[in-house]
Amino acid sequence: MRRRRNRRTPEKIPEHPDPDGKDRPDFSGYRSMWIFAMFDLPVTDKVARKRYARFRKALLRRGFSMLQFSVYARHCASEDSADNMRRDVQKVLPPHGQVRLLGVTDRQFGKMEVFFGKQRAQAEDPPAQYMLF
Repeated sequence: MRRRRNRRTPEKIPEHPDPDGKDRPDFSGYRSMWIFAMFDLPVTDKVARKRYARFRKALLRRGFSMLQFSVYARHCASEDSADNMRRDVQKVLPPHGQVRLLGVTDRQFGKMEVFFGKQRAQAEDPPAQYMLF
């Protein structure tokens, strides 16, 4: 006798009416989030430097990328996934130093201005988002 698998249907993406009359998924810049990890960790001795390196590598393994020294950012598809990422980072916090986690919407991140010296430079492009089922 064959066992039947319980096949779940994928959750639907909230849709809003389009002026063209076509239904399209809601990929608003207010739904996706960026998580910033900003940290100031001691590097006074060999053990402290190891803890710093371990925390930095843990951020990189979780998909963060360096914006500046001790400032890392990661894109999350929703606020729920951003909350999960915050909890995940809290599990690898070093015992000493300061770590700050900040969440901003994709829209707010797009308004960031970057300067090199007195000249304004173009900000990083956010990654292309695709929904895979």
